[in-house]
Amino acid sequence: MREYHFRIAISAERYLAHYQGLVHGVVVTLADGMRLEFPAESLRPFVTHDGIYGQFVLRVDANNRLQSLQRVGD
Repeated sequence: MREYHFRIAISAERYLAHYQGLVHGVVVTLADGMRLEFPAESLRPFVTHDGIYGQFVLRVDANNRLQSLQRVGD
């Protein structure tokens, strides 16, 4: 299983586009410059009234399928 570490900062207004059906994926840039895209809906458990902020770890299987997403810091 591979892990990707990244920081994310999305305002509540910007994440609202997901609920309106305008956005289906989120793209983040890792520290090494690699870009990673994953389903916006996987961030739903981390939404607060301010939006989504913090450090996360995303784990994928050998087929690059999302296995878990965990918030690990502010």
